Amino acid sequence: MKHSVVPQKPSTAGSGMIWIPGGTFPMGSNDHYPEEAPVHRVTVDGFWMDAAPVTNRQFKAFVLATGHVTTAETIPDAKDYPGAKREMLRAGSLLFTPPQHPVDLRDWSQWWIFAFGVTWKRPLGPNSNLKGLEDHPVVHVSYTDALAYARWAGKDLATEAEWEFAARGGLEGTEYAWGDELAPGGRQMANTWQGEFPFQNTMIDGYERTSPVGTFPPNGYGLSDMIGNVWEWTNDWYAPKHPEDAPKACCIPENPRGGREDNSYDPRQPEVRIPRKVVKGGSHLCAPNYCRRYRPAARHPHPVDTSTSHIGFRCVRRDRGESGD
Repeated sequence: MKHSVVPQKPSTAGSGMIWIPGGTFPMGSNDHYPEEAPVHRVTVDGFWMDAAPVTNRQFKAFVLATGHVTTAETIPDAKDYPGAKREMLRAGSLLFTPPQHPVDLRDWSQWWIFAFGVTWKRPLGPNSNLKGLEDHPVVHVSYTDALAYARWAGKDLATEAEWEFAARGGLEGTEYAWGDELAPGGRQMANTWQGEFPFQNTMIDGYERTSPVGTFPPNGYGLSDMIGNVWEWTNDWYAPKHPEDAPKACCIPENPRGGREDNSYDPRQPEVRIPRKVVKGGSHLCAPNYCRRYRPAARHPHPVDTSTSHIGFRCVRRDRGESGD
């Protein structure tokens, strides 16, 4: 049954975080991609969540304060990538580069390139900069980078269950974070792709790539950009399906022998043992003809060492006291 759970009035503090009251909800979906199934009941405790994704402005403050060097700025270690060509072992990140014509949608290399010199502060190429993008979500950040920022800020990354509960904004059983229509009355509710992906972007929503955080309507909890704009890192290791009726813990402890199960690795590259975390929310590249993952239940695996131009993050805090810096 689809119904609305009336959320508490959004509670915010000076840190830009919102209190998410917690509760029990049906997580996942049986109607879309197989990794979203089965629907199962999960309970999460209340927690604070950033009202919007971390921006370039905020990430810059972190880098200036700590000297953090991101994964995209670090030369890969050859032993981690058996068989990799030496000329590819250079610092860089995955950059969306749209083709000019229809392509085989099964081959993501038709629109993604590993671009040398691309980083969070040079998001569109080695000669680009952040002018005009200060309030856009930071991108080209790996899981390690996101977690480093969160710990510096005295926060953490959400579990997948926490993230999905928050994204639903108090609605239960609806397709999207705002109801059952992707664009109710023609109104664009999130920064997603309009047109034929990956070569035709009609930009009905006004944006070709990322948009300033908070541009689109917040959900019922007052959270912006939970859907679209950029995918967001979570703390959960990826598994190809949900457990049935298995409650999720609030935090993901590290296992002394690695903290992950074998199924978190990419089976298509058995020689490369880079584990994957769950990313949620879809991005500005999700389109009706490709990657219909602009829904709270949608999930996707992403290697912890890999950054892209469409993945960012936001943080949570699990203390019950008043949020603050």
